[in-house]
Amino acid sequence: MPLQDRIVLYLERAGLYHLARLNARWFWLDESLVSAFIERWRPEMHTFHMPFRECTITLQDVAYQLGLPVDGLPISWCLTDFEKLMEESKLAWEWFQELFGELPPQNKVKQYIVHFTWFYERFRVLPDDATEETVHIYARAYIMMLLST
Repeated sequence: MPLQDRIVLYLERAGLYHLARLNARWFWLDESLVSAFIERWRPEMHTFHMPFRECTITLQDVAYQLGLPVDGLPISWCLTDFEKLMEESKLAWEWFQELFGELPPQNKVKQYIVHFTWFYERFRVLPDDATEETVHIYARAYIMMLLST
């Protein structure tokens, strides 16, 4: 998905611009290297078993490589009752409609999971004459797609 200039400001404010830049233009994935790491991963110990010793990737390593901030409050938490969400026990779908301006069709939703394809099809291209509110909506959708991939 192309990164549109009017959305960059919002990605920077969210601290996610560096993550958005990890695409084919700026980031080349060495598939054989990734495969080698996957083969050496030991999930029971959360380490890579390398010929020279065991090693792990820390949060600081990820922050350095991706340029993401790792300090401050977390951006997710465990919800015990997803149907009621945040402000004044607002229904989750009301909140969703406020954030994205519309609800996805039922065939693009499974329980509370919205298919990535709906976000991609609906918010892939920002209209040239988009208002600032429309840019906000597209930025939120871009962040959702970015975090889901």
